[in-house]
Amino acid sequence: MSDHSRSIHLSVHIHKDPSAMAERAAHILAAACEEALAERGVFKIALSGGQTPIPLFKLLTADDWAGRLPWDNITFFWVDERCVGPEHPDSNYGLARRELLGKVPATHFFRMRGEEDPVHAAVKYEQQIRADFSIKAGELPRFDFMLLGLGEDGHTGSIFPNTPALTEKKRLVIDQYVPERKADRLTLTLPVINNARCCMFIVTGRAKHSVLSQSLNLLSEPVLPAQMVRPTIGDLIWVVDEAAAIGA
Repeated sequence: MSDHSRSIHLSVHIHKDPSAMAERAAHILAAACEEALAERGVFKIALSGGQTPIPLFKLLTADDWAGRLPWDNITFFWVDERCVGPEHPDSNYGLARRELLGKVPATHFFRMRGEEDPVHAAVKYEQQIRADFSIKAGELPRFDFMLLGLGEDGHTGSIFPNTPALTEKKRLVIDQYVPERKADRLTLTLPVINNARCCMFIVTGRAKHSVLSQSLNLLSEPVLPAQMVRPTIGDLIWVVDEAAAIGA
C-alpha cells in the first residue's frame, strides 16, 4: 500500500483540562493493554518525556488506577532520551521513574542509557529491542503503544525538523545532535513509531494550536515530524485540551 492510499484510523479527543485528558488517556491505554494481553500475553509500551504526560503518570499511580493494570505483564521502553544520566532532572527515564515506575510494581523496563556515548547507546538500544522482539535485520518491532508529545516546532520524540532522523529508514534507534537544543539526543525512528499498533499524542496549551492543526492535516504532504507519524496498520489518537484545539 502506498503512502498516498493508506487508511489511517484517526481519533481526536478534546477535554477541558489535564485531569480529564489524563482520565481519557488512561482508559485508552488500559483498553490497549487488555487487548495486547488477551492476544499476546504482554503489553509493550514506549514512553516519551516532557511535562505533558505527568498528569497521566500521576493518575496511573493513584489508588483508583494502580490496581487496574497488570504491571508484571507490561514492558516499558522509551521513545527518546536526553543524553544525561538517569539522576539528571532532564532525564526522560528519571521523570518516568519519579512519577510512575517508582510508585507501581513495574519490573520490566529497558531505558536508553543517556549517560553513555550516544553512538554506542543507540546501537545498544537497537540491539536490546531486536532481542526483546526477536526480530532480525531488516525487520521492525511492533510496539503495542507509543506515548507521544508535540513540540511547538512540530517535533515528537527527539525527531526534530531538519534533522537526519526525518529520513532514516533502516535503523531502529539513532543518536543525533540537535542544534536548536545544543544537545545530543537518542530517539526511535519514524519506521518504528509508525509500525506501532497505537500512537497516542497528548497535547496541551494554546501555544500548540497552530502546530496541532498542521499535524492533524493528513491530506497534505507531511512536513512536520509529528505530521509524519502515520501508523501503517494501527490507530492514531490525539488527546488534547481545548486551548490547543481552539487556540483560545
